[in-house]
Amino acid sequence: MTKIFFQGTYGAYSHMAALSIEPKSEIIPCKTFDECFLNASKDPTSKIIIPESNRITGNIGIEYLIFEYRLNIYSEYFQKIEHNLLGINGAKISEIKDVYSHGQALSQCSKFIKSHNFVQHVRADTAGSAEMVSKNKDKTKAAIASSLSAETYSLEIIKKNIENAKGNQTRFLIMGKNIFQPEYERKKKYITSFLFKLKSKPAALYQSLGGFAINGVNLTKLQSYPEKNTFDSFFFLCDLDGHIEEIKVQKSLEELGLHCQDFHVLGVFEADKLREK
Repeated sequence: MTKIFFQGTYGAYSHMAALSIEPKSEIIPCKTFDECFLNASKDPTSKIIIPESNRITGNIGIEYLIFEYRLNIYSEYFQKIEHNLLGINGAKISEIKDVYSHGQALSQCSKFIKSHNFVQHVRADTAGSAEMVSKNKDKTKAAIASSLSAETYSLEIIKKNIENAKGNQTRFLIMGKNIFQPEYERKKKYITSFLFKLKSKPAALYQSLGGFAINGVNLTKLQSYPEKNTFDSFFFLCDLDGHIEEIKVQKSLEELGLHCQDFHVLGVFEADKLREK
């Protein structure tokens, strides 16, 4: 049975995503993202599922781990995020004073929190907040978390879908140590993900991206991130539309390589169908 590691506790959105993708796998929680990456780097038969970015609040902040461990990306998965106000059984919304959750979840539900004058408390994760509320059995305390968290920790959903904007989604990456990429099929849409560090010279980034424009390759993500212990040396994470076996993609990457000090392909995988919506 394949092991899938996720950050957080049972009931987290990462847990929900893992259940949707590979429900028959052994799904194992980790305290930190670092622990997830470390486990997968030691066990080539395992995988990790990591939240990479959110439609509303942007990047999650795991780029440095992608750069350090360089695990292969097998696929992407867009999880619908519906936040709920969870309390102990019988609790009423008028009784609640304190609300607990991950910082991003609190931010995504800021309008609801302000409208009820709740005192918000940032915790390590959403599901852990639900677990804490369940153990405390205090009607004045509530958590913002998933419906799976409510089920897992026997809490009541006091109010459903309290997020600021409907249609919120988080993009998850499924990663592992072994390298795998699907064979190219013309009818399918693919993403090629890679990281690179440029040679130190004027206009290096501008010159390095010219090959993509010339060859008609669309970049869907380009993000800079400082190298460890420095603010004058950066690496870039990039996603492009296309498969690495396509001629136009190969030519673009060859052109980029001329300007790079470091270059590494992170993965080639089918684009999630939600990208088309």
